Amino acid sequence: MLELLKPGQLVGSLVYSLLGVVVFWVAFIIIDKLTPYDLWKGIVEDKNQALATVVAAMCLGIAIIIASAIH
Repeated sequence: MLELLKPGQLVGSLVYSLLGVVVFWVAFIIIDKLTPYDLWKGIVEDKNQALATVVAAMCLGIAIIIASAIH
């Protein structure tokens, strides 16, 4: 028999999703402050493809770590 999603499960999923996004954003800001240059300026204004690739890999790594910790 198909069970529907219970309200508690939905709320839990939303809370953990929001928590993951907040932790990810804080981690990105910390890493941005630790680097000697502005990541956002380098990617958006200077269109540095190599920097964008490194930051994308870093974001994926942080996201995997956060997802594993929450799971």
